[in-house]
Amino acid sequence: MSRRIVIIGAHAAGVDAASAARKTDRTAEITLITKQRRAGYSPCGLPFVLGGHIPSFDNLVVFPLSYFQMMKLNLLLETTATNIDVKSKTVEIQDKNGKQETLQYDSLILATGASPFIPPIKGREKPGIYVLRTIEDGERIDQAVRNGAKSAIVMGAGLIGIETAVALRERGLEVTVVELLPQILPAMLDADMAGEVQRMLEEKGIRIMVGKGVEEFLGAEKVTGIVAGGEQLNADLIIAAFGVRANTELARKAGITLGETRGIKTNMRMETNVKDVYAAGDCVECVNLITRRPTLCQLGTTAVRQAKVAGTNAAGGYAVFPGVLGSAVTKLFDTEIGVTGLTEFFAKKAGLETVTGTITSKTRPEYYPGGKGIRIKLVVEKESERIVGAEIIGGEEVTQRVNALSIAIQKHMTVRELAKADTAYAPPLNETWEPMVLAAQVALRRLR
Repeated sequence: MSRRIVIIGAHAAGVDAASAARKTDRTAEITLITKQRRAGYSPCGLPFVLGGHIPSFDNLVVFPLSYFQMMKLNLLLETTATNIDVKSKTVEIQDKNGKQETLQYDSLILATGASPFIPPIKGREKPGIYVLRTIEDGERIDQAVRNGAKSAIVMGAGLIGIETAVALRERGLEVTVVELLPQILPAMLDADMAGEVQRMLEEKGIRIMVGKGVEEFLGAEKVTGIVAGGEQLNADLIIAAFGVRANTELARKAGITLGETRGIKTNMRMETNVKDVYAAGDCVECVNLITRRPTLCQLGTTAVRQAKVAGTNAAGGYAVFPGVLGSAVTKLFDTEIGVTGLTEFFAKKAGLETVTGTITSKTRPEYYPGGKGIRIKLVVEKESERIVGAEIIGGEEVTQRVNALSIAIQKHMTVRELAKADTAYAPPLNETWEPMVLAAQVALRRLR
């Protein structure tokens, strides 16, 4: 009899888990369940459709329905998993018409993702607060802009909040960003690097208020403004980007253990505490490769890597997921921003004593036209001299430097070794002295 694999969730983690399972077991019956009308699309692209860089939300669909047919995957759209019985190995589901059904499984993969949350702020129950998590969310914001919205308030200055603010500014709106913490991109950058990005965003016309909490949502029938830091702000569009919470209620009800971050706890094979139940993606707690402590790393790259492991193991193969560094990049207007490993702030929080090396350089020699500025900050553990983090802001070539430093951290490279690295140079492509090497040399001087 064929192995029955049920996957709850059909986006990055769900579809990649299904693909890995199919490649491992050609005969398995694989069913994917999603509440949404569309499956297999990239939510990371939503701000870039809003900003006009990608023509349509339809372009974000990475896996069209033909892919599911080709891979012999049974896709159930607009269907909700309502209960899991781990003893009888069943999942209860309900479609949009209310029809209920029970699916039997041999292996179950939870790829339930995460959902936006709004803190308990006065007036939050009123309609008119937008979020950006699904294609439908993106279409609603896009329609509001097409209908004549001229101003927007984005509450939250994390990655999605800032990308959304930039997108709306690119569409010509007056944009204000409100952030409770004293800096923007607090999970991604240290205060000194975040300050550089904030200055650039303000030069582009985005108003940024840091250290200001949202105290109230204003408006009679719908939200038309907020009170933040004692100041009343009004706008046509009010967007909540406070962050997301892992969708774990279904798992918790089924007796599946949650970790200290409130994500689903798994081992390196992405197995939960319940036999034959796996998990992957934004709902899962994993291990930080430097601190060895639990973390929630809600990135698309993490989701697909976990999913490949979960899908392979659920189909009878063997694979492991070692953990994360949280490597991430983005592009805001013409500025690229990247990070890997720990910031100076989070290293200190983890009990590591560090030194840093920061350098401002150019991506090409001064005499070659078109070179762009680049700023690199390395975080180095003092005792071992190991590189434990890097932050980069620049006009170009940020991603591959972040990738190179991610590999360096994973291979336990010391700053001394990086300072001696053999790097490439050509006038149209790079400086004689690679900026990463220069940053390493600054860090070495501080170590001495």
